[in-house]
Amino acid sequence: MAKQQWTEHPRVIAIRTRSGAVDLVVRAADNYRLHRTGRNATLVAHFGFLSVFPLFLVLTTVLGFVLQNHPDLQDSIIDSAFSQIPIIGQQLGTAPGELEGSTFAFVFGLLLALWAGMKAFNALQIALDDIAEVPRDERPTLVRVRIRSLLGIGIVGASQIGTAVLTSFVGVGGVAGEFKFLFVVAAIVVNSAALIATFRWLCVREQSWRQLAPGAITAGFLFAGLQVAGTAIVGRAIANASAVYGTFATVIGLITWLGLHSMVALLGAELNHALPARRYRPPEA
Repeated sequence: MAKQQWTEHPRVIAIRTRSGAVDLVVRAADNYRLHRTGRNATLVAHFGFLSVFPLFLVLTTVLGFVLQNHPDLQDSIIDSAFSQIPIIGQQLGTAPGELEGSTFAFVFGLLLALWAGMKAFNALQIALDDIAEVPRDERPTLVRVRIRSLLGIGIVGASQIGTAVLTSFVGVGGVAGEFKFLFVVAAIVVNSAALIATFRWLCVREQSWRQLAPGAITAGFLFAGLQVAGTAIVGRAIANASAVYGTFATVIGLITWLGLHSMVALLGAELNHALPARRYRPPEA
């Protein structure tokens, strides 16, 4: 005898038949299990984490070139939104003179970040194809997968830089409340646009912009909330912790932050997949 799934429990069925919203949530949650979305989100976060520190190396190297022999520019950057960036912001505030430009470090960090980033977006493509239930034989070749990954890196990388700057101003003192609200709205728009482009171009199955909009907009709201909260929480933890504890806290915080982002993005895709289905109707006796 087949084991009864929780979605078919009489109490769950009773609620599903009364509420379309609950039925949608149940279908999305069940698809989350069937599509192994949790595992795929973990893979995306894992390779995303591997790309973070090479990117920090690249950014600190660029800042080393920019700040060299420019003390006035150094003071301006320290007082700007860059001070809110984890790890780099702390180093800018305590020892800005230690940032040095290195061509070798720049090239090495960029190549390593590109390798890890492509791995992350390869995993993201697999996750989106799993959610769309694309047959294995219809999925793209290795070459097309990597080309799509480069496209995804460009889309998501640009959007994350933009939203990181926008949301960092929310935590900066002296910014008027109405401007903080506008920064958050702008971050939601950028996140939603990046997600809808990612869903459309990284998944083999073609879907219209209208079909992809609900999940992208929902995830865009959640992304903005995570970015605002993440900037404040991570920044406060690093500022108040000792040097050793702060390093470990940053690593744990980054893994959690990336895991939540990958989970939210894939839940948005699951929402889009569940929406077209009809509301559950129990079989007639």
